[in-house]
Amino acid sequence: MAPPEAVVRRTPVAWVPLVSLAAAVAVLLLAFAGRYGYHRDELYFLRAGRELAFGYVDQPPLTPLLARAMDELFPGSLVGLRLPSALAAGLLVLVTGLIAREFGAGRTAQALAAACMAVSSVLLIVGHLLSTTTPDLLAWTALSWLLVRAIRDGGPLWLLTGAVAGVALQNKVQPAFLVAAVVLGVLVAGPRPALRSPWPWLGGLVALAVWAPNLVWQAANGWPQLELAEAIAGGSSGTSEPWYLFVPFQLVLVSPLLVPVWVAGWWRLARDPALRTWRAFAVAYVVLLVVFLLTGGKPYYLAGMYPVLLAAGAGPVVDWARHGAARLRTGLLAVALALSLAVSALLGLPIVPADRLGDTPIPDISYDAGEQVGWPRLAATVERASIDLLDTPFVVLTQNYGEAGAIDRFAPRLAPAYSGHNSYWTWGPPPEDVDTAVVVGLSEDQLHRWFGTVQRAAVIDNGVGLDNDEQGTQVWIASSRTATWAEIWPELRRLG
Repeated sequence: MAPPEAVVRRTPVAWVPLVSLAAAVAVLLLAFAGRYGYHRDELYFLRAGRELAFGYVDQPPLTPLLARAMDELFPGSLVGLRLPSALAAGLLVLVTGLIAREFGAGRTAQALAAACMAVSSVLLIVGHLLSTTTPDLLAWTALSWLLVRAIRDGGPLWLLTGAVAGVALQNKVQPAFLVAAVVLGVLVAGPRPALRSPWPWLGGLVALAVWAPNLVWQAANGWPQLELAEAIAGGSSGTSEPWYLFVPFQLVLVSPLLVPVWVAGWWRLARDPALRTWRAFAVAYVVLLVVFLLTGGKPYYLAGMYPVLLAAGAGPVVDWARHGAARLRTGLLAVALALSLAVSALLGLPIVPADRLGDTPIPDISYDAGEQVGWPRLAATVERASIDLLDTPFVVLTQNYGEAGAIDRFAPRLAPAYSGHNSYWTWGPPPEDVDTAVVVGLSEDQLHRWFGTVQRAAVIDNGVGLDNDEQGTQVWIASSRTATWAEIWPELRRLG
């Protein structure tokens, strides 16, 4: 068999279009970063960043550490907080083009692959926020690029691949599934000699060494992320979807208009003799789709595979556009990119004014849009509800980490807030000498189990008529506690 280099020749990198597209995405995201407000997860990360640890019940430590660093560098700045996500999104676009180059794409095809990723819905939605997903998408893309090169070239490059995998695993555990699926793909479809060298296994040891602090923390705390995964599979997360929507969601993660590009990429990886060295990625996509579908994973868990599929599909699409009615085909491709950008930006970026958002279907399509509105008003409502308690020791108790994070961020006089949700539960319970609580989101029946007196004090209203998760939530004053916090706290624990 001829060496891969004789089949696929790497063309020069299209640095100008790739860097331009990457910079454009980062600038676009930063331009809109300050509109609306914090997302519930961002408020949670800010508090978690003040409780630094090698792990949390719902995530490894990297994103809370980023939140802490950005808040130290740019105190109180939402744009500063979201800077890492904008930069990660730009880098992801650049690396997508570099993967295309490894597959033999010319400058135009490299630019097309990067452009498809740049206008994708998933990138603009998660790139707008500081979340674990944006670094995760970059990690999958960087790992795919390194794996493409390591499978072909071998040698010490596997050590760098392992180091990147280890850092990625300090953000989310999903990159482990990518690596495992690609290794399985190599065993199934080749080239098996790539795994007979000691280098891949040394790279695996490097990944484990970098990941080790979080693994030790998880083991010492009873592997809570396994329990969390079970809760998410049961639909406990706001971004969970029914299992039967998992496959249809794959058609919109990039753009319905650009599905032919990544489908062509999968087919090329699976069937084109020129790319037989990387057939493992076609196998990996199918394996991961089945695994995430059967285990109740969220639809976007598979998003990290699309950069490599777009990279493989860009070349054939450029060839298609250049033949036949070339002007018409090129025009259709340009229109598909432009329409994809328009729709993705409308769904992923805060373009519609917040006071008009509730009149649009955007919050129903993009859950995260509605979760960036109303947190300062929630905190102000709780402050007003507690004004008669200023001479009485009390705590703020919330149903979820978004509400608690809003109190910690926007009502520091009432901080720290307490909640049984995810890692907030590990930062409690409240002091035993405090018998009164201002409670957000828990039911009156629940509170009567632990308090002698429960009075409704307020109702949360975001002021723009947006029907998000907190709109209409009750605020209670609960006093005359009848159980100890040590007894109450285990009953409040909730993962999701």
